[in-house]
Amino acid sequence: MGGTQILWKDNKSFPWFGMDIGGTLVKLSYFEPIDITAEEEQEEVESLKSIRKYLTSNVAYGSTGIRDVHLELKDLTLFGRRGNLHFIRFPTQDLPTFIQMGRDKNFSTLQTVLSATGGGAYKFEKDFRTIGNLHLHKLDELDCLVKGLLYIDSVSFNGQAECYYFANASDPERCQKMPFNLDDPYPLLVVNIGSGVSILAVHSKDNYKRVTGTSLGGGTFLGLCSLLTGCESFEEALEMASKGDSTQADRLVRDIYGGDYERFGLPGWAVASSFGNMIYKEKRETVSKEDLARATLVTITNNIGSVARMCAVNEKINRVVFVGNFLRVNTLSMKLLAYALDYWSKGQLKALFLEHELPPHIWAYKRYTTTRGFFIYVGLGKQTQFLVFMDLAIFPGYVF
Repeated sequence: MGGTQILWKDNKSFPWFGMDIGGTLVKLSYFEPIDITAEEEQEEVESLKSIRKYLTSNVAYGSTGIRDVHLELKDLTLFGRRGNLHFIRFPTQDLPTFIQMGRDKNFSTLQTVLSATGGGAYKFEKDFRTIGNLHLHKLDELDCLVKGLLYIDSVSFNGQAECYYFANASDPERCQKMPFNLDDPYPLLVVNIGSGVSILAVHSKDNYKRVTGTSLGGGTFLGLCSLLTGCESFEEALEMASKGDSTQADRLVRDIYGGDYERFGLPGWAVASSFGNMIYKEKRETVSKEDLARATLVTITNNIGSVARMCAVNEKINRVVFVGNFLRVNTLSMKLLAYALDYWSKGQLKALFLEHELPPHIWAYKRYTTTRGFFIYVGLGKQTQFLVFMDLAIFPGYVF
């Protein structure tokens, strides 16, 4: 790893970046230091100043890059440095453009080794190497997910609680978001909803297992919505779903029994067959695209909730934390999950959520430095030494 130095933890002069390459989205994290000394500012290379200005003065980058201002962690102290943590996202399909941009800006001269996570860290490893002249050091995403969830809850979200639940989930008019204390978190079931779904049983920060998963996740929702409605983005799909009525497409218990199926405790409003009404020509002629979007959302969400509930019962865990980018700006699904777990468990299971749907980026960096005992920097001169961390992983190098 040419040009790399090992420096101990008391050196604090570095900016931090991070990335998680998922199946649908790339998540970029940037730690903006706000305690830079006059000496540090004087010695900082011009490229770093321009990058900091570019990232913090914009909320959009090109046509698809977005900075989620509402998720920014302000005045965060991390290893003795104060700063603001920014979150940026763009579609994974645009990653080759991102890599090419790094090449065009000659960042390979930094001789970086990048630690990455997510499926894309494997899929695009060759592209990073051949196009960007960058080498990837891959970390396990589920390991960082578990520890990151616990860490992000331990830091204040700008004075607010990170973890929350929906009180009165079964009553739409009284349902409200409430803070939840995770100081004593174990045991915990973690349901990570990305393009697909992974479910983990967590008994301590170092003792967890992947219980199961399902291929029916956020990617399924967006894929089916695109086919059924012609929508072109996750946000558009959710907007359509918010205006639709899933019962126009779904067949309910009452459609079959004329009411409740009392013998087995099935209420008439429960879905008996997702999209079951679409076998009838007259129903297909009257259903709207919004109805189809809502039915797709309900189908995927109900399936995730059902699998999560069975796992919680089997593992004897009563707290279920739902995370993942599928829940970004998706209050509909969160309330559906909260209601389903509360109703079908007769109040024994509680659905929990996080303000930051994908929290583990800080922990991955923290984990690396504390277990190895040192930071890895890329040495480029007197002041240009960088430690870079990724969402769910750390970068012992620098890239943008």
